[in-house]
Amino acid sequence: MRGGKYLSDRKQIISRIGEADAILIGASNGLSIAEGLHLFADNQAFEELFGDLKRKYGISCIFQGMGARWPSEEEKWSFWSRLVHRYCGEYRESRVMSDLKKLIGEKDYFIITSNGECHFEMCGFAPGKIYEVEGNWLTMQCASRCHDRIYSWAALAERMTLAEQEGRSLSELIPRCPVCGGSMQVHMETDRNFIPDMESRKRLEIFLERYHGKKLVILELGIGWRNQLIKAPLMRLAAQEPQAVYVTINLGEIFIPDEIREKSYGLDGDLTEILHDLAAYSGVHL
Repeated sequence: MRGGKYLSDRKQIISRIGEADAILIGASNGLSIAEGLHLFADNQAFEELFGDLKRKYGISCIFQGMGARWPSEEEKWSFWSRLVHRYCGEYRESRVMSDLKKLIGEKDYFIITSNGECHFEMCGFAPGKIYEVEGNWLTMQCASRCHDRIYSWAALAERMTLAEQEGRSLSELIPRCPVCGGSMQVHMETDRNFIPDMESRKRLEIFLERYHGKKLVILELGIGWRNQLIKAPLMRLAAQEPQAVYVTINLGEIFIPDEIREKSYGLDGDLTEILHDLAAYSGVHL
């Protein structure tokens, strides 16, 4: 049973969302963990998917594999195709995403996330309202950035997974840059050649301009205090916008600076449970 402080905050948060002109959602690793994807864990899921690569190369989590210097293109794309097949190709909408949609309702929204697995779009959130600040797993770019076009490779990932042999993708399936003929890489910010998504960033700026001075709820999901890429700008925005409300939900780590404490709510606990509770409560009381 949650205490009176939580029940009071829950009621106020639902009221604020009901009054809001729009909702700005920030999401990071904690949301992925709530969906069963832990980039930093050497757990059973990692063992089942990458146990052979772990024993052969010493990688102990997905995050290490994403930044690894693989000895060949065939092994690099074997890692990525397995990852994409498991967490994108086989993905089904989670309860946390269903509850998030219920909580938002018909409100206008925008999503800024460092998660790259594209689950927001797969769950029906509008692509034009999502800014993946560090890229995503389903697109690729020229590894040397000879040009700035981004290419989809989701279908190729499925073919690679089906045809993989002994931890290696088939050589004939390895993608090559259509311009320079060189290597391709997944469009994630792993080096200085990363191509930033300026179009999505501009759409975020337009969204913020549209709701400047209006009632904006900033809903932060699973973002630790070390994540300065998303958390710091959201806290600054909360401080700058007089009618903004800042709501942060995270397990074991809630950080709210003094300058925005009076307009903020921090819910420490399991993200799946809290969002489910908020969504259920909003359906009854809004």
